[in-house]
Amino acid sequence: MSDSKTTALVQAANHGVAWEKAFGYAQAIKVKDTIYVSGQLSHDSAGNLVAPADLDEAGKPQSFDNMEAQIRQTYENARILLAQFGASFDDVVEETLYVLDVDAAFSAASKVRKQVYGAEIPQLASNLIGVSRLAFPQQLVEITFRAVVDR
Repeated sequence: MSDSKTTALVQAANHGVAWEKAFGYAQAIKVKDTIYVSGQLSHDSAGNLVAPADLDEAGKPQSFDNMEAQIRQTYENARILLAQFGASFDDVVEETLYVLDVDAAFSAASKVRKQVYGAEIPQLASNLIGVSRLAFPQQLVEITFRAVVDR
């Protein structure tokens, strides 16, 4: 695809945080009617982690008590990106949660997700995957999204 077609067909959105340039990626890309949202985490507008986990001597989270707060902020960051394309959580068709503790995430995410999507059983595909590490040591969760607009 030529550059002119890429520009016309592909739109990008970012938060303006340091790791976008350091790693080299866009937070979200819209291609035709589909929006792909990169892994979101619980940072504020300055790139500071919201509700960071306290770490033990080995650099691992001491507890997962901040899971719900991190999940809430993560959804907020996704909402901001979706809005840049005129989309909302009503347009999300799939999400994947990557978490350090599945049990803590299941409890926290089930509550937050129902509020975010405004339904007892949100109508989207969802995956909850336990991982051994995320980008930042104090990070407990990362969520990716796929949304389809103009359906």
